[in-house]
Amino acid sequence: MSTGSEAHAFAAVDLGASSGRVMVGRAGHGTLLLTEAHRFPNRPVRLPGALHWDVLGLYTGVLDGLRAAGRMAPLTSVGIDSWAVDHGLLDADGALLGNPVHYRDARTEGVAEQVWAKVPAPELYARTGLQYAPFNTLYQLVAARDSAQLKLARQLLLIPDLLTYWLTGTRGTELTNASTTQLIDPRTRTWSTELAERLGIDLALFPPLRHPGSPAGRLLPAVLEETGLRGPVPLTTVGSHDTASAVAAVPASAGERFAYVCTGTWSLVGLELDAPVLTEASRRANFTNELGLDGTVRYLRNIMGLWLLQECLRSWGEPDLGRLLAQSAVSEPLRSVVDAGDAGFLSPGDMPRRIAEACRAGGQPVPEDRAATVRCVLDSLALAHCRAIADAQRLSGRAVDVVHLVGGGARNELLCQLTADACGLPVVAGPTEAAALGNVLVQARAHGDVGDSLPEMRALVARTQPLRHYAPRGTPDPWRAAERRLRTA
Repeated sequence: MSTGSEAHAFAAVDLGASSGRVMVGRAGHGTLLLTEAHRFPNRPVRLPGALHWDVLGLYTGVLDGLRAAGRMAPLTSVGIDSWAVDHGLLDADGALLGNPVHYRDARTEGVAEQVWAKVPAPELYARTGLQYAPFNTLYQLVAARDSAQLKLARQLLLIPDLLTYWLTGTRGTELTNASTTQLIDPRTRTWSTELAERLGIDLALFPPLRHPGSPAGRLLPAVLEETGLRGPVPLTTVGSHDTASAVAAVPASAGERFAYVCTGTWSLVGLELDAPVLTEASRRANFTNELGLDGTVRYLRNIMGLWLLQECLRSWGEPDLGRLLAQSAVSEPLRSVVDAGDAGFLSPGDMPRRIAEACRAGGQPVPEDRAATVRCVLDSLALAHCRAIADAQRLSGRAVDVVHLVGGGARNELLCQLTADACGLPVVAGPTEAAALGNVLVQARAHGDVGDSLPEMRALVARTQPLRHYAPRGTPDPWRAAERRLRTA
């Protein structure tokens, strides 16, 4: 096992919905350091007919990042994580058939009803355990069924697997990300073949499943030449769904009864379980069962997250966020709240207007200025975090004593404090780069540099990363009143 200055260097490619980054992590006994090598934007591209990801631009950013990482240290391994559900289609020659379609594209509108006509929603949930989200890969494939691209396709690669293929020439489907397609049985952790057959989805499009920690080839000679890296450099499969990597880096102590809030563009809020919860009550509460590391299940609810704030800032011309947060901290609390899980907030464009309309439709005061709008967003997110954690406890039978808030939202002190207040539970905030740290930890474990178990990995995070603690203030009564207003709106 590596120690101190001998700690190996691992490159974590961590792609988010608004930016990508390549981080260099050094991990060993008592050591876990993370340094940013390169950050680059992730800007969707709207073409006539569809909203796309600029995956070629992302690949260029990854190459630039690996080049920068190699200048910092010799790399022991590379790992890739990203957002879920989206994919690229390859033809018979292995060439990409167009830029992947963005999950916020409107092509899946009305598709769920077509699916439910063949597989009723309760049965679909009992088989896959996935909450309803219009952009799940299953709905995307049904929407594209008659498209020329899908008819020409010979293989489908989820985004991290597509980048892995370009870097190494090898093809696989990483399990934690595959579990977001709504085509995996969370009990067997394998494909739901009978379900796919009923819906006319060809599972042969997917290459074989890979598990976190397994090898995924070595960087191709052309990639080594492009990046200046000295080979061989292996690529290690990590929890390629960024939430799976982030949850792996939650700094919970062994035996701690914790909930997690993975915050960024989305808020993913829930518990880590040993088995899925596939009850009808769970389906109606819109909880999802995604697969995590070491046989775990990420039992969670997807909430719009800081996307609401990001879109407000974009509409306002990117004003100073620090000043707005300071002003919103002294704005009237809980004056207005909206449902942060409402699909009406999914698409981009004029978020302040949509928030105002939601407040008006619910009989609540419309935010009178930007600070009040920001306070409405943060109060609404904290309330949604509270509701999700309470529902997860009720549906799973697991109690929670502490909330771990990780990801970019951990920098937002007001959101952290409001989450503690709403939940009536202590909040531990950090690490902010949880997905990249989880990525690095899985690579380091595969190379024998850190402990084998999740509790050992998490203990290393807790010992080495800066964390902030927030105690709940006041009583839960104002939050319960806000919840009642929202339910009766």
